[in-house]
Amino acid sequence: MAGDAAASAKPVAGTSTGSPPPAEIPKETPDHLSFPGTEEAILSYWDSISAFDTANTLSAGRPVYSFYDGPPFASGLPHYGHILAGHIKDVVTRYAYQTGHHVPRAFGWDCHGLPIEYEIDQRLGITSAEDVERMGVAAYNAECRAIVMRYSGEWEAVVRRIGRWIDFKGGYKTLDPAYMESVWWVFSELHKKGLVYRGFRVMPYSTGCTTPLSNFEANQNYKDVDDPAVTVCFPVTGGSAASGTGNGGADGDAASTTDAAVAARLGAFIAWTTTPWTLPSNLALCVHPDLTYVTVDVAATGARYTLARARLDALFPRPKKVKKGAPSPSAAVTVVATHTGAELVGVRYAPPFDYYVEEYKDRAFRVLSDTYVTDSDGTGVVHQAPAFGEDDYRVCAAAGVIDKGSSDLPCPVDASGRFTEPVSDWVGVGVKVADKGIVAALKASGRLVRSETLRHSYPFCWRSETPLIYRAVPAWFIAVEELKARLLANNTLSHWVPTFVQTARFGNWLEAARDWNVSRNRYWGTPLPIWRDEATGETLVVGSVAELETLSGRPAGSFPDLHRESVDDVTIVSPTTGCTLRRVPEVFDCWFESGSMPYAAIHYPFAAGSAERLADVFPADFVAEGLDQTRGWFYTLLVLATALFDKTPFKNCVVNGLVLAEDGKKMSKRLRNYPDPMGVVNAHGADALRLYLINSPVVRAEPLRFREAGVKDVVRDVLLPWYNAFRFFVQNTRQLAATTGTPLERLTYSFGGDDGGVTDTAAPAANADGSANPMDAWISSTVSSLITHVRTEMAAYRLYTVIPALLSLIDALTNWYVRLNRPRLKGLAGPDQMRLALATLGEVLLTLSILMAPFAPFFADHVFQALRCVAPPALAASDSVHFVQMPVARASAIDPVVEASVGRLQEAITLGRLARERRTLALKQPLARLIIVHRDAAVLDAIRGLESYVTAELNVRVIEYSTDEARYLQLTADADGRALGRKLGKRFAALHKAVRGLDHEQVAKLEVDGRLDALDEIAGAPLGREDFKIVRQMKAEYSNSGGEWEAAASGGTGGLLVLLDTVVRADLAAAGLARELVNRIQKLRKRCGLEPEDRVEVFLGVVAAPANATAPAGTNAAAAANGRTDDGSPTAVLDLPALLADQAAAMGVTLRTPPPLEVAALSDAQVVIADEVVEPVGGVSVRVVLARGGGVVPSVGAIAMAAKAAEPAAAASTGIAAEATTAALFAQLLAVRSVGVGGVAEADGRVSLAVGEVTLELRRGVHYFGSVAERVAAGAPP
Repeated sequence: MAGDAAASAKPVAGTSTGSPPPAEIPKETPDHLSFPGTEEAILSYWDSISAFDTANTLSAGRPVYSFYDGPPFASGLPHYGHILAGHIKDVVTRYAYQTGHHVPRAFGWDCHGLPIEYEIDQRLGITSAEDVERMGVAAYNAECRAIVMRYSGEWEAVVRRIGRWIDFKGGYKTLDPAYMESVWWVFSELHKKGLVYRGFRVMPYSTGCTTPLSNFEANQNYKDVDDPAVTVCFPVTGGSAASGTGNGGADGDAASTTDAAVAARLGAFIAWTTTPWTLPSNLALCVHPDLTYVTVDVAATGARYTLARARLDALFPRPKKVKKGAPSPSAAVTVVATHTGAELVGVRYAPPFDYYVEEYKDRAFRVLSDTYVTDSDGTGVVHQAPAFGEDDYRVCAAAGVIDKGSSDLPCPVDASGRFTEPVSDWVGVGVKVADKGIVAALKASGRLVRSETLRHSYPFCWRSETPLIYRAVPAWFIAVEELKARLLANNTLSHWVPTFVQTARFGNWLEAARDWNVSRNRYWGTPLPIWRDEATGETLVVGSVAELETLSGRPAGSFPDLHRESVDDVTIVSPTTGCTLRRVPEVFDCWFESGSMPYAAIHYPFAAGSAERLADVFPADFVAEGLDQTRGWFYTLLVLATALFDKTPFKNCVVNGLVLAEDGKKMSKRLRNYPDPMGVVNAHGADALRLYLINSPVVRAEPLRFREAGVKDVVRDVLLPWYNAFRFFVQNTRQLAATTGTPLERLTYSFGGDDGGVTDTAAPAANADGSANPMDAWISSTVSSLITHVRTEMAAYRLYTVIPALLSLIDALTNWYVRLNRPRLKGLAGPDQMRLALATLGEVLLTLSILMAPFAPFFADHVFQALRCVAPPALAASDSVHFVQMPVARASAIDPVVEASVGRLQEAITLGRLARERRTLALKQPLARLIIVHRDAAVLDAIRGLESYVTAELNVRVIEYSTDEARYLQLTADADGRALGRKLGKRFAALHKAVRGLDHEQVAKLEVDGRLDALDEIAGAPLGREDFKIVRQMKAEYSNSGGEWEAAASGGTGGLLVLLDTVVRADLAAAGLARELVNRIQKLRKRCGLEPEDRVEVFLGVVAAPANATAPAGTNAAAAANGRTDDGSPTAVLDLPALLADQAAAMGVTLRTPPPLEVAALSDAQVVIADEVVEPVGGVSVRVVLARGGGVVPSVGAIAMAAKAAEPAAAASTGIAAEATTAALFAQLLAVRSVGVGGVAEADGRVSLAVGEVTLELRRGVHYFGSVAERVAAGAPP
């Protein structure tokens, strides 16, 4: 944004509207979340709290952030282009809201114009203006009106489903009388400024829609087509041409100026055209005055032609060379004269058809000259049909062949593109259809020199998909060329993303801007408010309904509608002449209507308060549309804003590229070459589609080949990791409450503030001594740096740099912070560290949900809702993340040193993983040591400070550090011969030898400093790092494939080198097997649906191998030869008793259970949850039993002994046998829970139980235990 509003001083824009936060953290976090289903739930929630309306209520009084929504045509369904533009608009306006602004967002509908009319014409079989006149304009427009909003429901459903917040009820429609009246006002203001005129000009013309188009409309839809390309001769009949220069032939003598002599000397002009249908209207030929032309005799036919010399070889190729000794072939042509173009001006010729000969014989059918003619193609001679070409019209008018501005033109083509009289041979035939017959007629008359087919790019009507023609028509124009200087100046006052669109594509379009034809010979549109007397030319432009009522003598309220059927019959008596004025029949170009949107949408200047509203919203803070709108809506907005107010209409403009089908072709309903947008949303979610589109080249105005697989990748790579981090937080927060009895305290939110983007408030959670955990400090610094980046880049509207940074935070959170802090987050480092880590993770997730809210609005709110119960009160009070203001970077949290240190940590871990992968060593397999090498001790010290993370992540016992690079690798250098050979000449040989002779230390210095004095001295000039090639090569003892060490290095001077000791000793193999067992147990817990806080005990057993087993299961021959199983584990056979004796305690810590025991220790009284044989470990099938834990495990033997001691008294007083007493006590003891026994509280680890008159005192650790493992460890009997 241009800058956060003052309202951002309140970081949380959320007062509760009756939706209290959840009482506790969610209990259900499924393994597989349906993102589309979650989005539907969020939509329902938004509806329940009227989220969009509530947001607008909360932001009332803030500075207004104005946004113009370019109106789509209401006659079609939304496609990917609309969805993309909608996403961009929604992202920017949501962000503006979250940075302290009030953001009115109203949807607009373009309801007039060719799209609607064309559909009605197709439905009713209307092919001409006469058909409409017979039907009646009122009936025709009623048909148009009936279908205008046909798809509005579908539009609203799609826009709602993709998560875009915008007001449909308060939106504007270009068919509304209020809107149309403002369009009249705009036009009348331009007329007052002298910018409106009526002209007769050659315009792009749609025969399918029977109307002229503007130049920018004509440029919207080019297609490659095959057209006839003919070269035609125009026999010279005389004239006053200069003689030219002969070449010594018969015609090189003194020239005669008689008609016959000129005709004989020049023969015939030949001209080339791809529009044979224009030849019946030919009135002149045109040459370039400065080009060289030649007259040639054609050997094959004897014909004599005059054409541009540069085109000679293309039209009459030289004969191919023949074999040596063979006679030379004859030349195709012989040049008999040379002329300049100027010398040919005035020569007369016979046209190919005589339809206009009689009418124009005194002023036409002669050679003219103009510099628009080229000799790059064709013949250098251009045939002129002034009714069908802009240059033709201009050149012929300048030469007096036609009268400029007159409608008296040879234009034998009607509004539907069919020939009329006097072209009698093809009356009623479409011009493109007639091409074939015209070519045949030329051939029959001997005028056809050459005929071929040309594939070229040709303009088509953007609505009817019919080929355009150029045709002279009367039209009303805005004098854009008079505004050109101001348009260029105002263009510089706005900020465009990307900038090249503003300076190149749009800037070039403005440089070449032509006067704008704003009239259309159609029916369904805003009528031009022009009343005119055709006889005198008197013109009156009406600027309002009130003015029309006054001028026409009608009472107020006479015009509830302004379409043609309401105003066509209205006449006005001229206030000055008394003449009767009638409305001209044209309607406005719909682009004029949409360009009037800033004023018409608020009914300016007629509605009460519209002047104040215009001051608030004009110029707009932001607009966004596709690249094609540089010649459409962006252009018309600028033209009208400049003409009216001499201002830019918008301050910031984001331009997106085109969304193409996966094969790079235009998306086509007919070809079905793209997936249905709503099908993609329903399959993968709107958030995934949003992130895919906004994180693609299309936001940089480049084309995007849409791939549904790309949307699916976003789910896998972005949304699922984000969800998994959130789920991990939820699970462990519940575990914390279950194990400690105290839930996680409300989170600290340290990213609020009021100082424009940076604050220095609440510090992150710290240890008791005040120090922050380094990974906590790192993620806090990373988040603060990200906030700064997001605010900077969004202020510049560079969405394409924001999304990658946000996604990098998700990667940092899931793949680094959570992964490396898993022991702390799971409580393995104690409850205090667990609380600190969870508080940090929770704050990051909360902040991430706010940052991501504009980009992934559904899932961001899903996470936010779940976290409200642990959020600070100010945040918890907000019913939606979309009411919360953007976080503010905390200056003190940004620690470049910490970020750099963790960067080195990540580098070391990444290289260590790479070394393991090369040797197929699974991370579960512990290794003895890792050596990290770097010449800078400070770099090593940074990693040493985080060593525990490296050892845990890479599963190595010891890390060694070394600055002695020379011990492990050799640096060699060579001079760049290609660059220096030319530069140094003879000196290069000596330099080359010196460089290759450098030792390791010298090359290291060269690598760091970029130069060596000794080398500069040899070269005689300063040299730079780019002049040398430096190679880092491992020494042999560390580079042997399959040897003890595996090395990995990051490139460049500052990169790390790591060496991994890959030897697996017996103790390491056992630890690896223990981790494999833990993996199998955890998978079984997951399959059983157990949550981390569910207490279990684990019992393990070995399943006997089949008698014919020859190798451990899960091992292939190649892996066994390498000493490993397929997954990289050692091939040592599992010895379960020995393994448990050595590793059970460590396994219990990882599992968060009592140490696992052998199955034999399982008692009949325990409740078994699962009993399965899992995947083999160490080649042995393992039975895993999960039993319910968390209760009391009695030692029956110890209790029996206590009962036996009490037996005499028991027998004497009750007559109960000792066995019965023991059984009763045992049964009573089974009721023991963690807080007491049989309802009797435990005191000092003791509990008293009574059976009849007998009371026994039982002690924890003697008679009962917290787990079987505890009983076994105490040596108590079962």
